[in-house]
Amino acid sequence: MKIKNLLMLCLTLLVGQTALAQNARFATSGVIEYEKRVNVIALIKEQLKRYPNDNFGPKILEDYQRNNPQFKTLKSKLTFNKNETVFTPEPDNVPPNSWFNLASAQQNNTIYTNVENATSVTQKKVFEETYLLKDSTRKITWKITDEFRNIAGYDCRRANAVIMDSVYVVAFYTDEIPVAGGPESFTGLPGMILGIALPREHTTWFATAVTDEPITADKIKIPAKGKAVDTKSLTDILKKALKDWGDSGNDIVRTSLL
Repeated sequence: MKIKNLLMLCLTLLVGQTALAQNARFATSGVIEYEKRVNVIALIKEQLKRYPNDNFGPKILEDYQRNNPQFKTLKSKLTFNKNETVFTPEPDNVPPNSWFNLASAQQNNTIYTNVENATSVTQKKVFEETYLLKDSTRKITWKITDEFRNIAGYDCRRANAVIMDSVYVVAFYTDEIPVAGGPESFTGLPGMILGIALPREHTTWFATAVTDEPITADKIKIPAKGKAVDTKSLTDILKKALKDWGDSGNDIVRTSLL
């Protein structure tokens, strides 16, 4: 009798799990809201380490800490359908600090990605110049782990990678949104990326809300304005312009190409 009851219980659980799986909704279009957080104080301290004999820098940092938060927060959204995404930053209403106008503490990219064809079009502002970068999406060799984290109500799996030779990336993606997209230029996982952390850049992007809704063609707008470049030509332009800036120039090149 006990064995019979146990078998019935197992059958009931199995039927219930099957019903849940059948009723699960996998979003293939909608809008994701992201929050970018940059530890500005940590970035400034790293810059000041390059000038150990500069007595003026620490005083500026002290003044900055008194009048500004440690983290700068920026908003953006990703509009997506099954095959395409458009990443759009929201306007930053906080004026840049004249002393510490860090490139990584801004959002200067509007990015259209065709995830089916692995191509992208990026409208990218670098200083006063606007570029229109058309190229293949970045090829990222992801290593998927067994770690999970819940982001915006979705269970997300962790994946790690190294891009641009030295930038370590931690990503969290969900297969409940079966679109291989993500914030900024991060793509290539078997599901939507809802979280990104760049420890070296002291920067994160995490989704705060996901709206599952139909996306019509007019909402997928491809950037069209800017000086036409590809990744290689833009890299050459930036390196030439910043060749005398030392490590600070290298930082700008790196963050501009992320």
